Amino acid sequence: MTALIGYHAGLLLRSQRWLPPVLLHAAFLAVGVRPGEPVLGALGFAAAGLLPVAAWSVRICLTQEPPAARDVVAAAAGRARAHLAALLTGTALPGLLGTAAVLGVTALGDRRTVGAPTALATGFLVTAACVLTGAAVGALASRPFVNAPGWSVLALVLGSLLALVTTGSPAKHALTAVVTGAPPSWTAAVGAVLLAAATAAVSCRATGSRLSA
Repeated sequence: MTALIGYHAGLLLRSQRWLPPVLLHAAFLAVGVRPGEPVLGALGFAAAGLLPVAAWSVRICLTQEPPAARDVVAAAAGRARAHLAALLTGTALPGLLGTAAVLGVTALGDRRTVGAPTALATGFLVTAACVLTGAAVGALASRPFVNAPGWSVLALVLGSLLALVTTGSPAKHALTAVVTGAPPSWTAAVGAVLLAAATAAVSCRATGSRLSA
C-alpha cells in the first residue's frame, strides 16, 4: 500500500493538479480569517473551507491516471487496493493543509477566552470532521459511481454544499459546535471517520467488482 500511495502522490505532484485546491483554500483563508479574531470562529471557518477542497482533491486522485496506466496498476496490485490508495492520497493533501491551518490560526487568533491546548484540540477535531466528510463526498462524486466529468463536478459541488448545511452531517455537527463555543466534539470526528471508512469500503468494492472507466 505504501508503494501505491507513493505512486499516486507522485502523479499528483508531477501533474500540478494539487495547485488549484491549495490556492482555493489559501484564498479562502485570506478572505475570511484575520489575525486577532476569536480563535474558535476562525478555526471553524478554516475547517469549513477544507470540505470542498478535500472532495476536489479526492476526485483529482481518482481520475488522474490514464485508463491504460490504471489497468496496469490494477493488474499488478488489485483494482480495489489501487482505488483505496488513490482515496488515501487525495485525503492526505487536505489533511496536511488542515494541520497547517490549525497551527497558524491558533497562533494568530484571539485566545483570551480559550487556552491554546483547547483551541488546538477543537481545531484538529473540526478539521478532521470536515476533511473526512469532504473525502466521502469526493469518493461518491467520482468513479465508479459517476464517470462523466460534468456530472461528477456537479455532484461534487452539490454534495459539498449539502454536507456543510444538512443536519446529521458530521461536518455540520462539528462546525455548529465550534460556532456556539461548545467543547471539542469527538462525536463529529468519530462520525466522519465512520462515514469515510464506509464510503471507501463501498467505493473499493464497487471498483473491484467491475471495470471502471
